[in-house]
Amino acid sequence: MIQEPQLAYPIVVGTELLEGVGALAAQRGHGRAVVLSDANVEAHARRVAASFDTPTLLRTFGLGEERKTLATLAEVYGALAELEADRGTLVVGVGGGVAGDLFGFAAATYMRGLPFLNVATSLVAMVDAAIGGKTAVDLPAGKNLAGAFADPVAVVADVRALETLPAGQIREGLGEMVKHAVLAGAAAFEQLEHWAAAPFERWPWAELIERNVRVKAGIVARDPLERGERALLNLGHTFAHAFERESHYALSHGNAVAVGLRAAGIAAQRWGPWTERDQQRVVALLRALGLPLAYHGLDVDGVLAAMRVDKKRREGRLRFVLARALGDVVSGVELDDAVVREAVERCTR
Repeated sequence: MIQEPQLAYPIVVGTELLEGVGALAAQRGHGRAVVLSDANVEAHARRVAASFDTPTLLRTFGLGEERKTLATLAEVYGALAELEADRGTLVVGVGGGVAGDLFGFAAATYMRGLPFLNVATSLVAMVDAAIGGKTAVDLPAGKNLAGAFADPVAVVADVRALETLPAGQIREGLGEMVKHAVLAGAAAFEQLEHWAAAPFERWPWAELIERNVRVKAGIVARDPLERGERALLNLGHTFAHAFERESHYALSHGNAVAVGLRAAGIAAQRWGPWTERDQQRVVALLRALGLPLAYHGLDVDGVLAAMRVDKKRREGRLRFVLARALGDVVSGVELDDAVVREAVERCTR
């Protein structure tokens, strides 16, 4: 169990954890619960529901980034009303990053706030999305524009859930792991380089996930509302979110992060001390992990327009997170428009 001193909730990483969610909820002071799940992981959700001492109702939803909308949020609200959830009801969300964002936002806003426990079943969720209390849905104008900071009562990452995922879905989380490695420095980056060529079944998932959780949880604990250091976790994401939106979410978040990291590196080379050797090392790792380095065919002006509604704008100007070296990343960087355009063009053509 990971418990950062300044973090208000535990993050549990391990195996055979789904059957213990009910006991964990009880330890955290919660009794009655309802379980909301991505339909793709209903089998996991049933094990979670069965772990509670009292009968626990389950509702499933077909999800995906294209379903992370206000319309789907209304469906979730309707389910909570049908299940007679009240302020004493624990909402348990089961699924990947979209599920955590959607169900967490529903819990944060239904009846002005219900407690939420996040059971992460995808690698993206385990290493990144489930940690930090960010909840949101997308709007037509942009990604994650309607949301709230709302800490869960706990996060559960049962690495056995990864065994049920195809390799492509596991690969979705590797971009976030590369991001954390750039933030953490040489040792973390070298560890990923070491495992990149190995088949996934040989990876020490619990160890790797825990290391990533500690990187993110440490930053979140020091800056829960993203007023400073937490912005570093957006490395590559200003580009990534714009690529996703302009592709109409045909480009998945995990793959967009990989392309976004390359774009951020191109910009960093034009801006500061990020070297060609550093950039090629990141590109080589992304390639070795089977992640994309570009997404061809996007309209460059459309991508740039999408970036202009990014949440990280301040006073009408975009602020970028860029690396100066492995383990040395800064936020709040303003870039010339020509530098941003070049980075987008090289990653879309």
